[in-house]
This record gives sequence, C-alpha cells and structure tokens, in this order.
Amino acid sequence: MLAQIRQAEILFTVNKQGAAKVRELANLLNVSEMTVRRDIEILAEQGLIDKVHGGATSLASSSSTEPTFSSKALRESDTKDAIAKRAVQFVEPGMAIALSGGTTTHALARLLVDVPGITVVTNSIPAADTLHTFGRDDQTVVLTGGMRTNSDALVGSVVVNTMSSLHVDLLFMGVYGMNVEAGFTTPNLTEAETNKALIRSTRSLVVLADHTKWNTTGLSTIASLSQASVIVSDTKLPNEACEAIREKNVELILAETKSFEK
Repeated sequence: MLAQIRQAEILFTVNKQGAAKVRELANLLNVSEMTVRRDIEILAEQGLIDKVHGGATSLASSSSTEPTFSSKALRESDTKDAIAKRAVQFVEPGMAIALSGGTTTHALARLLVDVPGITVVTNSIPAADTLHTFGRDDQTVVLTGGMRTNSDALVGSVVVNTMSSLHVDLLFMGVYGMNVEAGFTTPNLTEAETNKALIRSTRSLVVLADHTKWNTTGLSTIASLSQASVIVSDTKLPNEACEAIREKNVELILAETKSFEK
C-alpha cells in the first residue's frame, strides 16, 4: 500500500472515531506498528491530527464541540492516572462520594474499587461499569436517564432531580477547560446544569484537570475556580495557572508524571 493511501486511511479512521491506537491501525492496514507511528508523525507534522502516547486523536474543533470519550482517553493517559492516584487519597472508608463524567474521573473509579465501605454516585457510564465489574455494585448509585454526552455521561433533568435529594461528602469532577475568567467549563449546556446539581449536593468539590485544560474554554460555565475546595492537576501546569488558582484560596495539588517518548 502506498504511503499516501495508508496515511489517508489513518486520517479517515482517526477523524471518524475521534481517536485510534497504533496497534488498531496496524491491524487494519496490515503493516507494522513502526510504520503506523511514522505515518502518524507525518500527519501530525502536517497539522491534520494530534499525536498522543499510543496512538492519535482528531483535532479539537470549537468551544461547543466535545471530543469523544475514546478520543480523550488517549490524551495524557499517564498524567490522568497520576492525578487519580493523588485524588484517591482524599477518599476514606464510609464516605459517600460522587463522580462526574470524564476520562480522569474514570481513572479514579479504577482505584476506588479497592477502597472499602464507600458509596459512589455517578452519571459516568464507564465509571459505573468499572465499579460494577470490579467493585461492589450494591455500593454504586448510577444516575440514569436523560441524554448521553460525548464523554459518556448521562445528563438532564432526571439526573438533576435525583441529585436534589442526595448528599455526598466529596464530588470529583472532570472538566473540559478552566481559566480565571470563565472558571470550569464544558461545551455541553445540559452537562453544565447537571454538574451544577452535583456541586449543590456535595460538601467539597475536588476538580481533576490536567495541564492541557488550562485556558481551554467550553461554551458553558459550570462553576468559578473559587468554588473548588481542591484542584488536582499535574506538574506541567503553567506557573501563571498555579498562581491564579492559589490566589482564589483553592488548594492545588500537582501530580508527578513519568515522561514517555511518543
């Protein structure tokens, strides 16, 4: 297969799915993984896709468009795991906690299966599936009904109404973006209203956001920076962001991540 045809097929697959892994593309094209990596490198240099650890993702388009869950799962995956490891330290046996949708909160869900005696409320389909498969399903409250977002979260009036009667100790919330002016944002208006309901139900808000979320702005504001009790990010977060967050009297925790050659 000619390189141009192969690269066109990679571009089509990545844009169609939102993301693709090197192994998946190699099997699809019947070529070596090294060949696929070279093709991804060329496409990324042309500004057609984003190269990430283990694969490629489509380019983000606008403040009203959210990438798919699978697309976001490939971005900064090691960083998200590091953030989740720091965040789980806030969870104690006997707590009732909530998880919003998102790939970083899903990384946290994988760690929560080892924490005994907790109740988890979530509108995240992947998080609920992880807790049901590996944890205790009698301690997971899944907020069903409503619309399903690109981030595989259930949002809408059913979830909002359910949360009005629930009270949790901690809410771990993933976000599309954050900055000083707009606060925490999402491209989805209904998801913003759902997350606001989650915030109203909790005693403490812990936001999980890697450094790429800084100065990224979605269409709708969920909350101001100062509404968070804690923000867990990573050591690549710019100094200006660290200063701005601490000026809001918000605790900032920066997770250390390993460096990988991509």
